[in-house]
Amino acid sequence: MKKWLNTWKVVFVFKEGNCMLWPVVKALLGHYRRYPLQILLVWLGLTLGVSLLVGVTSINQHAKQSYETGEKLFSNPLPYRIRTKHSANKIPQGFYIQLRRAGFNQCAPFDTLHLESKDDFGLTLVGVDPVALLPLHQGKSLNELPLLSLMKPPYPILVSQDLASYMTWQDGDFIELNDGSQLGPLKVDTNQMLSGIRLVSDISLLRMLKRSSGLSAIACGEMPEEKVLALKEKLPSGMVLVRSSRSELQALTDAFHMNLTAMGMLSFLVGLFIFYQAMSLSFIQRQRLVGILRQTGVTGIQLTQALLLELLILVLFAWACGNFFGLILANELIPAVSSSLSDLYDANVGLTIGWSWESSLYSLAMSSLGALLSCLWPLIRLLKAQPIRLSSRLSLMRFAGREFSWQALAACALCVAAIAVYQAPKTQESGFTIIALMLVSVALFMPFLMWHMFQSFSYSMRWVRVRWFFSDAAASMSYRGVATMAFMLALAANIGVETMVGSFRDTTDKWLNQRLAADIYIYPTNNSAARMSSWLQKQPEVDEVWWRWEKDFPTERGALQVVSTGASEGELDSLTVKLGVPNYWYHLHHSKSLMISESMALKLDLRPGDYIDLLPPLGGGWQIVGVYYDYGNPYNQVMMSHRNWLSAFAGSGNVGLGVVLQENVNGDGLKRRLESVYRLPQDRLFDNNNIYNQAMRVFDHTFAIAGTLGNITLIIAVFGLFFATLAGELSRQRHFSLLRCMGVSGRELVALGGLQLFVFGTISAIIAVPLGLALAHLIVDIIIKQSFGWSLELQVIPWEYAQTIAWAMLAIMLAGALPVIRMIKSTPMKSLRDAL
Repeated sequence: MKKWLNTWKVVFVFKEGNCMLWPVVKALLGHYRRYPLQILLVWLGLTLGVSLLVGVTSINQHAKQSYETGEKLFSNPLPYRIRTKHSANKIPQGFYIQLRRAGFNQCAPFDTLHLESKDDFGLTLVGVDPVALLPLHQGKSLNELPLLSLMKPPYPILVSQDLASYMTWQDGDFIELNDGSQLGPLKVDTNQMLSGIRLVSDISLLRMLKRSSGLSAIACGEMPEEKVLALKEKLPSGMVLVRSSRSELQALTDAFHMNLTAMGMLSFLVGLFIFYQAMSLSFIQRQRLVGILRQTGVTGIQLTQALLLELLILVLFAWACGNFFGLILANELIPAVSSSLSDLYDANVGLTIGWSWESSLYSLAMSSLGALLSCLWPLIRLLKAQPIRLSSRLSLMRFAGREFSWQALAACALCVAAIAVYQAPKTQESGFTIIALMLVSVALFMPFLMWHMFQSFSYSMRWVRVRWFFSDAAASMSYRGVATMAFMLALAANIGVETMVGSFRDTTDKWLNQRLAADIYIYPTNNSAARMSSWLQKQPEVDEVWWRWEKDFPTERGALQVVSTGASEGELDSLTVKLGVPNYWYHLHHSKSLMISESMALKLDLRPGDYIDLLPPLGGGWQIVGVYYDYGNPYNQVMMSHRNWLSAFAGSGNVGLGVVLQENVNGDGLKRRLESVYRLPQDRLFDNNNIYNQAMRVFDHTFAIAGTLGNITLIIAVFGLFFATLAGELSRQRHFSLLRCMGVSGRELVALGGLQLFVFGTISAIIAVPLGLALAHLIVDIIIKQSFGWSLELQVIPWEYAQTIAWAMLAIMLAGALPVIRMIKSTPMKSLRDAL
């Protein structure tokens, strides 16, 4: 009986606790009825932070899934690829016929053609042989093979459903290309065979468009090990058999995805700062209510449960909204990501992103953890304070200076940690760690600096109004401090991205202009190179013909590319040298010496004057006489004279010719004669303008994403500062009403509100500019160097910084003036009565 009574007692107490908890929750949530804009600020910070986190996570996850599905063409795995070692060369069609005769029926030919639509959207047209793919569709009738329709008039072009949906194409439509021609008719794939930005046509149609022979690749299905070895033995020296795998492609794109993730995390951090500011202000404004609840018998545990329940409701609602907006953002950005990955790594990424549990659960965990950490200190401060002190109006605002001091101590600790990590060996991870520690430490120290600056001005300035201005600015730090931190971080991130992108673009532009010293570049066959060179030298338009030999071979430290160079002045001028011994050009052509690319020098820790040993037939004892810039080259590359190269590799390798034209001569006629005399396909003949424009197009596509995310982050910070100011000014309505009753005009109050935020923004900009430059320096010096193996010189771009800061300052000045304009619309006495 006693045990039974104890059980009922526990149940009664539990029910009584629940009944008691709900009125406490209602009382606490009633605060937002009086300050509805504050709930908007809470929602805004967490929702926008989660949106960018979900958007970036969804893009990364979708791209990695696309790598996996991209290995399957037309729902059939084709893991093996036969391709040429030199990207400019093609596989002869006769070699494919030999493979078929040798019994390799699981192989199919492919050719590709890169196109651009009228609105500059990059597309890849893949030519296939539907008949060659028949053995891959075992057990299906001919009626079940839609690819066979590509061989019948009107010879349609197959497009994926997501691409057709994005471009609003339908069956029978034609694509208008940027050269004015039309491609079609289109046929939308309804069998889920295709994805991404690739179009598929019969290979004969692609031949008509491309006017060239040869194949881009031969793809083969799974084979027994002995058949794979037999296939390797049949390959000529200029071809290689590779097994495409998702892990290889993912390894190539890791740096790209890591940079996206870093931008997403930075945006999420800015959103968390805004959320922390809003919740801290909310707790401060409710301290009188909490004090009354504590004095009426509500325990600290019940208050904790009620506040955690409120936080849970806010997090779940913001998480749901963030997932919705994040999915919209991801689908807006994925075309640019898909185009960049296609240009950089030939990856085929789809254009439609659906909702996924993985990214949603990840964002829920991150938002819950971030919200809990953001609210932990304000919650502890509220619950630990004595109830009698809580009853005084906004008493905890007096302790903002003490909190800023604690933040400054934490900032010093983080700064010491960043210096310690900087002394360790440099890696991608250490680079991002240093950047995160640096940004957070500067952000935490900034309110402490501003608080003491405003306090000192409020005592030292001569004019009373100026002293009062800075005293009021110091008081407003309690609700503006964290939002100003977020604004400064977003501004620094934008300046850092602008510096990095501008420096990269300037470096790429100068490097291309220097390297593309010849007017026309030709990739002939080895047999025709000598005849073509003699013919070119006899043409009236030609001034010089440069030779360049290349050969790749594997080593223990990765693939090594050996290239040759002539001794002409033009070839010397086209070499972008970073470091070199005195008279390096003479030593290169008259001794056993070579030059190496910057990426090879950084990876192997080599410098001019060192000696290296190479594999046969090159041998050992080669002296390094120089290091040159070579952006975008994935190989370790060495350069030597023609004489040294031919003595080691005579009769093998790939050859390229650079044609230098006479001054003020148009080379179009020469190119047409080359095509007619030597039947040279277009994919073996390039002019320097074509190469330059293609490289810069890839660059602009790639970095447009970083710029977009940076701008969104800055917009979030400006909105956060606006709503934080709006919420704080409403809480100071009595203060403004008293000023108006004392004779201060509404125009002066509006100017005051805008000018105060102008001061906040100016100090933020002064801190953000050097911080952004330091951020760009760390990205270039550590992350880019570790990711890609090369460096670049930073370029300061004052005009772009001034533009970004001017727009941001205009936005925050409006943010400071609008809340005051809203309050001064009523009469001073009415405002004072409402405030009381």
